[in-house]
Amino acid sequence: MRDPVRTPVTDRAAAEALVAHVSAAMAALETLLAQESGAIRVGRLREGLADQERKGVLAAAYMQALESVKANAVALARFAPQGVERLRAEHRRFTAAVEANQAVLGTARSVAEGLIKSLAADMAMTSTPTVYGAPVSSPSPYGRGPRSGPLVLSRSL
Repeated sequence: MRDPVRTPVTDRAAAEALVAHVSAAMAALETLLAQESGAIRVGRLREGLADQERKGVLAAAYMQALESVKANAVALARFAPQGVERLRAEHRRFTAAVEANQAVLGTARSVAEGLIKSLAADMAMTSTPTVYGAPVSSPSPYGRGPRSGPLVLSRSL
């Protein structure tokens, strides 16, 4: 069987094969993104982010298929106009799924950063002695208290 992504579209069968290939790539990636979003929404970060390698492979296949669609746009419009319309509708749905996934990841990142920042503030507050209820830091020749080292924050989720 010919690879629908690498073969130029010259007839109706090739156009339909390319449309089917792009549709399948989009559906597989959308399914994976939905699983990732669902797991992260309920707080299962490891489970949600476990398939990053597969996600990369599916995204690369989808991008390659899109390049083939762009290269064969005229032939697709000529041989499979209904397929092109179906791809447009599926792409709108896929775009909404990607946006929802990005919102979930952004929310998870914001929550994690907030937790780390509040933890760092609590740690800094407990290491500062209080005198008559007000926090006081003793003078240091180095400009820092004994346990005032930085808290490391990783921005990769």
